[in-house]
Amino acid sequence: MSVITDSPIRSSARRFTGIAGRAGLADSACAIPAQNWREVAESGYIRLFHPQESGGTGAGADLMVGRMEELAQACPSTYWSATVSGLLCARLVSAYGNTSGAGAPHEELLSSLVSGQRLGAFAVAETTAGSDASTQRTTVRRAPTGGGYVISGEKSRIANAPAADVAVVLARLGDRADERWCLVFVDLTQPGVHRYELPHLGLRGMPWGGLVFTDTPVRAQDVLEVPLGELSNGMTWGWLLTSVSAIGIAEAALAASVRHAARRVSFGLPLAHMEGVQAQLAQSRAEIDAAKLLARRAAAERLAGSPARGLIAMLKVYATELGVRVAQRAVQIHGAFGVTTGHEVERLYRDAQMNVIGAFSSNRLREVIAEEIGLGAAVHEPFDWVRPAGLASDPAGLDGPAGSI
Repeated sequence: MSVITDSPIRSSARRFTGIAGRAGLADSACAIPAQNWREVAESGYIRLFHPQESGGTGAGADLMVGRMEELAQACPSTYWSATVSGLLCARLVSAYGNTSGAGAPHEELLSSLVSGQRLGAFAVAETTAGSDASTQRTTVRRAPTGGGYVISGEKSRIANAPAADVAVVLARLGDRADERWCLVFVDLTQPGVHRYELPHLGLRGMPWGGLVFTDTPVRAQDVLEVPLGELSNGMTWGWLLTSVSAIGIAEAALAASVRHAARRVSFGLPLAHMEGVQAQLAQSRAEIDAAKLLARRAAAERLAGSPARGLIAMLKVYATELGVRVAQRAVQIHGAFGVTTGHEVERLYRDAQMNVIGAFSSNRLREVIAEEIGLGAAVHEPFDWVRPAGLASDPAGLDGPAGSI
């Protein structure tokens, strides 16, 4: 059993003070400093997500989420990059790959991700496809020769894509009309892989961009057929990752606001003496602590083996929108400082926006929550607001036959 010395609610970024000191640099340079990678690996952060038999520490939910919050508070960009690789990608490899024992096909891959020696990317979204898997076009098929497979397609808006060593890719198995799905472990260092970077609003230090596969070779053992419904349960780790990112950002924004309110004098008194400012700070504190409790409960259920889809969906919606609200309050409290490029609060406000969209948008997750409480799956049917109102008629016949639009 893990021994926890911190409060299960309050946490700080003190273990990552060096990384916190370089957060502004990561944002302005649009790159994570190399020292950050070393400090994350040396801290044992990634090992928290895995059992001892996989090279991890077997940490419980309180300890795991607490450390995640600390890194997210220190530098959200570093947090995203490290956690996508070490939690999301590595968990998918351990869940669906063959990692049992020395010499297993994916034992070395898992070990390299858990140790931080390799950086992973989870490639799902495409240029024309987001949360709707039916529009995905990337396919994997048998190679003409050699007994392996080849993968073709483009994945876009992918965390770590420009810098990753390996990608866990969602693809159709066969052709574009095939309803079979698979996860493909792709070596990104080989020929047949083209990468590109995309500029982004927040989390600027995190490598973000696309991967283009052109008949890229893949070993047969690296193509793992997975039912799409089952895979959606595995992706809840990504929802948890995004939620804790938002909590860390909110914690950092609140801490900056408290410091500023205590120091900034207006009308002869510090801002902290003003009732309106106190109300904003108190509201932020209460909401952040509520999100932290929910995150620990969700992580505990997930670590116990439950998909916890409804619970983590609720957490993702609440925490990511909370992060934006707290960052907005921080901008208001800081005044003109909060909208000055390069200020900590300005950076956190941009970072907060990314979590609402990332790893399944909050709007789509509301449908998941509705389904979990018994309202049934969302039904998307064609509808027409124009004809029932009589607006479809064209008396002058200017647009073709009467009644057309």
